[in-house]
Amino acid sequence: MNSQLSKACFLAVDLGATSGREVICFRDAEGKFRFEEIHRFPNAILNVGGGYYWDIFALYASVVEGLRKCAAAGWRPESIGIDTWGVDFGFAGEDGTILGLPRAYRDSYTDGAPEDLYAVIPKEDLYARTGIQILPFNSIFQMFRQTGSGFSPMKHASKLLFIPDLLGYMLTGEMVCEYTVASTSQLLNPVTRDFDDVLLAAAGVSRDMFPKMVMPGTVVGELTDSLADYTGLGKTKVVAVAGHDTASAVAAVPAMTKNFAYLSSGTWSLMGIETEKPVICREAFDMNFTNEGGVEGSVRFLKNITGMWLLEQSRKEWKKQGKDYSYPEIVEMARKGASFTVTVNPDDPRLANPSSMTSMISEMCLEKGGKAPADDSEMVACIFRSLAFRYKEVLDSLRNLAPFDIDRLYIVGGGVRNELLNRMTEEVTGVKVVAGPAEATAIGNCMVQAQAAGLVADRWEYRRIVAEL
Repeated sequence: MNSQLSKACFLAVDLGATSGREVICFRDAEGKFRFEEIHRFPNAILNVGGGYYWDIFALYASVVEGLRKCAAAGWRPESIGIDTWGVDFGFAGEDGTILGLPRAYRDSYTDGAPEDLYAVIPKEDLYARTGIQILPFNSIFQMFRQTGSGFSPMKHASKLLFIPDLLGYMLTGEMVCEYTVASTSQLLNPVTRDFDDVLLAAAGVSRDMFPKMVMPGTVVGELTDSLADYTGLGKTKVVAVAGHDTASAVAAVPAMTKNFAYLSSGTWSLMGIETEKPVICREAFDMNFTNEGGVEGSVRFLKNITGMWLLEQSRKEWKKQGKDYSYPEIVEMARKGASFTVTVNPDDPRLANPSSMTSMISEMCLEKGGKAPADDSEMVACIFRSLAFRYKEVLDSLRNLAPFDIDRLYIVGGGVRNELLNRMTEEVTGVKVVAGPAEATAIGNCMVQAQAAGLVADRWEYRRIVAEL
C-alpha cells in the first residue's frame, strides 16, 4: 500500500441511513486517483420511547475508529471530509455541549406538519421561496414541530448543526453550516443561497442559531489535540465537502457534457439533472421537484424516490425468518419471479416505515386489483419492476422541464451493482443507462478535498478523472 502512496491522499467519511464507510483517495505511481475502503460500520435508527433518533455518539465513535485504522495502515491524509443524508440536525448548548440525540427523518412526529405550517406560509409560497420538494420530514417541518412541542434540546440550544457539520464539530471543535446540506432544509432561498427570514420565523428558529454558511471546499479546522494524538493522524485538516451525500455523488457522475440525468441509487433513489439556475415554476411545483445545492454553486434539480428501502426492509423481515439472502440471490430471485407484473407506487406514504414492508406491498397489490406476490421471488420482482416504472415517470417529467435534451442516465451509488434493475430501467425509459461508480459519494467527497488542495480545477475535471477509473 505505502509504495503507492504519493504526496497527497484524502479521507472521505460517507454516512448513510443504514451504514457508514471511510474511503481513502490517493494518487498511484502513475498519477491516477485510486480509492480504497478503510472502514465500514453499521448505522441504525434508535427507537427510544416511541421516538426515532440517530445515535450521534456511536457514529462519532465509529468515525474515530476509522481514523485510527487509517493511521495504523500508514495513511496520512491531507484532509478529511464528511457527507451524510440531509434534513436532520442536532443541537449544541451555549457552552458547546451536544444536547441530546438528533431526531431521525423517518419519525412520524412530522406527520401533518406541512398542513399545519401552511396556515402560516401557504404551500405555493413555501415552494416559490425555496424550490424545495415538499416532504413531511424536511428540516423546516421538523423545526416547526420541535418548537411547537417544546423539544428540550431545541429549547436550550445555542446552535443548530446539520449532521455532517455536527460530526465536523465533534472532530474539530469548530462550527460551520455547509451550503449543500443546508439547502435540503427548505429554509434557504436558492437564488441568494441564504436563509429566508420569513421561513425561519415560521419554523420558530432564529438566524443566530446557525453558524457561518460555507461552500464546499472550505477548511473547517483541524482535529482536536486529543483526537490528533488518539488517532495517530496528527493535526489533520477537516474540509467541509458537499456535505449532502447526493451532492457529493452528483459531483462524481462521469459525464462529459451537461446533457445528462442522474440516478443516485441507494436507500433513496434521487433522480435529477444539474443546472446553473433553480427551476421554479408551476410545473415543478405540481410535480414536487426540488432544487438543492451542488458543488460550485450548481443546482441539483431532482426528485426523491423511495429506492432500495423497500428491498432493505423486506430483507430484514426475511432474515428474521431465517432467510438471509445474498445480493446475487436477490437478483436471481427477481429473474425467477419476472412473470409477476403487478406494480406499486414506491413513494406511497404507507411504505415510508410500515411495521411489515412485505405485508404492505402485498396489500397494495391487492388494492390495484392484482394478486399479492406468492413468494419472496415475486416480491423482489414486484419491487424491482415498481422502481423501474417509477424511474420512467420521473424521467419523463424531467424531460419536460430540463433546459436541454437528456441523452443519458447515469446511475451511481450502491444500486449500480444491480445489473438487472439497470437493464429494466433502460428498457422502460428508452434512455441509454451508464452504471457507475458504486462509491460515487465517497469519490465526490474526495474530489472536493482535492480541489481544496489545489490538485483539481473544477467539477468537470472531477468527472474526467472518475471516467478514467
